[in-house]
Amino acid sequence: MLQGQDNARDGVAIFRNFDPKAASFDIFVAGLSGETTPIQLPVPIEVTEEGPDGKERKVKKTKVFLTKTLRLNYTIGTEAAQRNIAEETSWPMPQVEALASYVHDIRDIGAGISSGSFETMGMVVIPCTIKTMSAIATSYNTNLLIRAADVTLKEKRRLVLVIRETPLHLGHLRRMVELAETGAVILPPMPAFYHQPKTIEDLIDQTVGKVLDQFQIKHNLFRRWTG
Repeated sequence: MLQGQDNARDGVAIFRNFDPKAASFDIFVAGLSGETTPIQLPVPIEVTEEGPDGKERKVKKTKVFLTKTLRLNYTIGTEAAQRNIAEETSWPMPQVEALASYVHDIRDIGAGISSGSFETMGMVVIPCTIKTMSAIATSYNTNLLIRAADVTLKEKRRLVLVIRETPLHLGHLRRMVELAETGAVILPPMPAFYHQPKTIEDLIDQTVGKVLDQFQIKHNLFRRWTG
């Protein structure tokens, strides 16, 4: 994502109603211009608003308005991601790839995101397998996903790894410590219940919201704890 005074400062993330383990999401970033652009959502999203009586309520939104937007999405389809999509969703892979602004072949080690000179805000690997985590921890750059993650770390940018595995043995934990020491954020998809989730989607939204928090992207995917 571009940086600097002329580029976006605030933004909103919009997630479609499919399994987030596809490791792909769109970010619409609001710029400094006063111009507004309507964004039609492919599927309605449920947001929390304060009603006239001061009480919070959930409403469906089909459109959002942003100031002069920039839309970025990068997807790297691993074999494991493709299998997860096939086994855990009803979405065909071409339909998932159509959601992305850019789709990279995992073998394309020379893609733009493989270079530190390609500016980004950071990177999220979601879900992150133990194999991928271990390769990133040891800089074993055998494919574009691992190379891009390694570049993110060496450029001191935010790398978030949503590791979905349990239980964990000592070897797993040691690799996580190495990554944390290198600068990565280990963010397992641990469900929370203080916001009283009613559906599986509520649990997923809370994890997605925690990921967005790492990049200071504003959202209202879950109710925050206020004490």
